[in-house]
Amino acid sequence: MLPREELLKGVENRDSVARVIDQAEQAIKTWEVVLTDFLSPPELAEIQRAFSRLTEVELIAWGGYPQAERQRIAIARSEIPLDQSQVSLVALEIAGNFLFDTATHRDFLGAMLGTGIVREKTGDIIVLGERGAQAIVAPELVEFLTMSLTQVRSVPVKTQPIEINELKVREPKKKELTTVEASLRLDAIASAGFGMSRSKMVDLIDSGDVRVNWKEVTQASSQVKSSDLIAIRGKGRLEVGEIAVTKKERYRVQLTRYM
Repeated sequence: MLPREELLKGVENRDSVARVIDQAEQAIKTWEVVLTDFLSPPELAEIQRAFSRLTEVELIAWGGYPQAERQRIAIARSEIPLDQSQVSLVALEIAGNFLFDTATHRDFLGAMLGTGIVREKTGDIIVLGERGAQAIVAPELVEFLTMSLTQVRSVPVKTQPIEINELKVREPKKKELTTVEASLRLDAIASAGFGMSRSKMVDLIDSGDVRVNWKEVTQASSQVKSSDLIAIRGKGRLEVGEIAVTKKERYRVQLTRYM
């Protein structure tokens, strides 16, 4: 048995982590690879943190392409080799003419959920502008969605499976910058990276809109470190790169902002 209470200590997404613990115990007992549903970035981060100190099981996460936000996890005993091919998922094309009735990510997701499926069975949705979208889903949904997903907004659509390598993934827009700060406080680094005032950043941190490595942080004085990922709701993400100390004992920090 896994140390359930220890794994659940201090986690935000308790139900999701508890469900994965159950699945991990099933994988240990049956010697089979067990798959989770699609998980959000905060859920993924908490699960990977919680399981990182366990030696009994191995996890591998995959969402169809390297930058995928929503991913499934394959879980197996540590003696069983795992790779991405064991994470079952399928890509769908949702094709229609959206030239005169533009549809957003929310519209495509709403149309999919409107057929009666649940969010946990769907991964990322890649919007392709006037041509429609592509979606990643659990394999068991393919036949149903092919028949049931026939309209998004006012536009008739044809839904059909495609190969994963046909996904039209755009490289994220990013901006490299360097800042020199007196400390590695979250409010200092994030305000420099997102180009906003320190007081505005403190307000965002206080209101729970800022996450570090997908964990909500409400202390402006929290210290950041190299490789941390800072996310602000609606404003994108900031990756902390190399940190060096200057001759004047200040911190020179390399940052990458994803927009």
